[in-house]
Amino acid sequence: MSGENDFLDGLKVEVEVELTVAEASRPEEMTDLPVTDWLFDPTDVEREEIGLRGLLDAVEVLEDDRNEKA
Repeated sequence: MSGENDFLDGLKVEVEVELTVAEASRPEEMTDLPVTDWLFDPTDVEREEIGLRGLLDAVEVLEDDRNEKA
């Protein structure tokens, strides 16, 4: 069970870091530039952020479940 706890804790930290990076990229500022100057597609960043938030929510549900069983 300790291995599962360590995995969830590590996954949560990693997802939070990725989410911070995605939020800091400010894709909305890129829409003022011509498409040829974009380093990445703002829509892709938004999709990634949504996916990361969903993953973070799932990890938190698993953590809550784990805490209820303890």
